[in-house]
Amino acid sequence: MEILILTGRTINQGCGKEIGKASKEYVESVAVCEMNEKDMENLRIRDGDRVKVTTEFGSVILTAKKSRRIRSPGTAFIPYGPWANYIMGSSTDGTGMPLLKGVPAHVEPTEEKVSTIRDLIDSITV
Repeated sequence: MEILILTGRTINQGCGKEIGKASKEYVESVAVCEMNEKDMENLRIRDGDRVKVTTEFGSVILTAKKSRRIRSPGTAFIPYGPWANYIMGSSTDGTGMPLLKGVPAHVEPTEEKVSTIRDLIDSITV
């Protein structure tokens, strides 16, 4: 399924960051893809299932969550953090700020485990 990815801050992401970025609370607050209920139905996934999100910049495995924020199908939300950063790209086009909204992505159900920070780091180091 093709969708647009939005990123941003959440209360849980902010609280998890304060506990520590290696904490279970932080990982559970940012390694998620909040989706519209209709999109989840179309993918035949439920809250807590895993999805693979792929953009032109990379792929990550995240936990799918039914969103209360995303009211329109075709859009998903990933909180700021290493998982969002990995698939959003770093080009700033001279603005000093990378594009963090409206990045096209492909989302599909998967049985793979949620990507760890170590998975992300290992995949970009030589």
